[in-house]
Amino acid sequence: MSRKHIFIAFVVSIGGFLFGFDASVVSGVIKFIVPQFNLTDVQLGWVVSSPSFASMFAMLLAGSLSDLMGRKRILLGVAFLYALSALLSAFATSYLMLVIARMIGGAAFGAALVLAPVYIAEVSPAKSRGKLVSIQQLNIVLGFSAAYFCNYFLLKQVGVSQFINETNAWRWMLGIELVPAILYFFLLFMVPKSPRWLFTQKRDAEANEVLKSIYGAAEAKKESEVILNNLGQCETKSSLRFKDLLKPALLYVMTIGIIIGVLQQITGVNAIYFYATTIFEQSGVGSNAAFAQAIWIGIINVVFTLVAMFLIDKAGRKPLMLFGVAGVAISMCVAGYGFSQATYKLTEANISAFSEDIEPSKLTSVLNKTYHSDVVFKNDIKQALGSKIYAKHEGDILKSAINMNSILVLLAILGFVASFAISLGPVMWVLLSELFPNWVRGMAISVVGFINSLVSWGVQFVFPIELANLGSAATFYIFGAFAVIGFLLLLKLLPETKGKSLEQIENDLVKNI
Repeated sequence: MSRKHIFIAFVVSIGGFLFGFDASVVSGVIKFIVPQFNLTDVQLGWVVSSPSFASMFAMLLAGSLSDLMGRKRILLGVAFLYALSALLSAFATSYLMLVIARMIGGAAFGAALVLAPVYIAEVSPAKSRGKLVSIQQLNIVLGFSAAYFCNYFLLKQVGVSQFINETNAWRWMLGIELVPAILYFFLLFMVPKSPRWLFTQKRDAEANEVLKSIYGAAEAKKESEVILNNLGQCETKSSLRFKDLLKPALLYVMTIGIIIGVLQQITGVNAIYFYATTIFEQSGVGSNAAFAQAIWIGIINVVFTLVAMFLIDKAGRKPLMLFGVAGVAISMCVAGYGFSQATYKLTEANISAFSEDIEPSKLTSVLNKTYHSDVVFKNDIKQALGSKIYAKHEGDILKSAINMNSILVLLAILGFVASFAISLGPVMWVLLSELFPNWVRGMAISVVGFINSLVSWGVQFVFPIELANLGSAATFYIFGAFAVIGFLLLLKLLPETKGKSLEQIENDLVKNI
């Protein structure tokens, strides 16, 4: 693994950094836009999940477009869309404009998440491919961490800075993404085109030059021979259609890909990342502490992603996946248990302590009443105060009323993040870049990416509705149950691919067509 490999992988996966930033920055934005635009639970779900909705279609098309136009050209378009989304989001004047702006960003990260691991795998040596593809996930979690720090910093500037206040803090949170988006666009001009793609376009001389610049002359010749031999065997498969993915020869790898793609999202990762401050507020720590605790998600994410990168080419893909998914299941069940033990009791004294614009007389029916259900408690408060006032003060209301072990929930969430970061986060993208044969890789990853993003959108959209109707405990228990099912499926079906060339993996897993 050369410095050239590392540089290319970092640049190409900056799109992952932008995805991570966009995904987690909205967790801080929620506090401001819900009362400002008077959003319902459904509208909030759309604001948060709209990028994933758009990314579904981008993922479906990105692979095929990159097969036609090249990975690099599509990635340049991705960088432009990221910049446009940040700009429009910062200047959004309505709920609808904000949703559209975020959907543009979703189209960008949908394409980026599909193409970056494909491109990196196509320029990487087999022995270090896992580490290099995992740089995509490292950049994603660095984006998460950067967003949580930015949110906390900007929140602290409210009322202190002459430029940042309660009405525009969320615009700064969304708009700052413009800076790394522009940097990404210009850095992409410094990476080469995919040599495997160039060979498929019969541009052999150009492909060989790229291989020489990456591997050196001797290794480039060997790599070129392996790629050309594999492409020669696949010439009859050049006219590829979506229905070809249903052929019996691809059944096994498509099944594995879809299982992993669904499992990564249905266990709740983007509910945690996108709603981090909301979740911590539900545990009663208050708004400021919720923003501060969210920073720990970013830190834990980065640390355990680095652990995964160190282990993935040593321990292998399957052990990391099984260990991590088991941790996800345990963590979600612990979080569910923590919330199930909560009780809520609001008194006149603690109302007056946190807000002057809430009249205790409006809450006469709920004062000094002990609740064992967060759903019933919140519904009674909303009915008494109105949804807009409740949304503005939710963190303080819950902090004053709740009696629960908030540290247990914090540790469970951090345990989930650590478990995800060593398994489903980086390992999924490594496996997707390896499992599918060269001739179908772009389209297959697009289909799995579409399904992955569809599930992600569903989880993000439904999460605030689940909290409002099922409650926190039931929501986390559901995520834990999905993780248990996923663990059993992976235990039985998941193959090991470490240390094998892409062509060898194809020979092992894909039947002759």
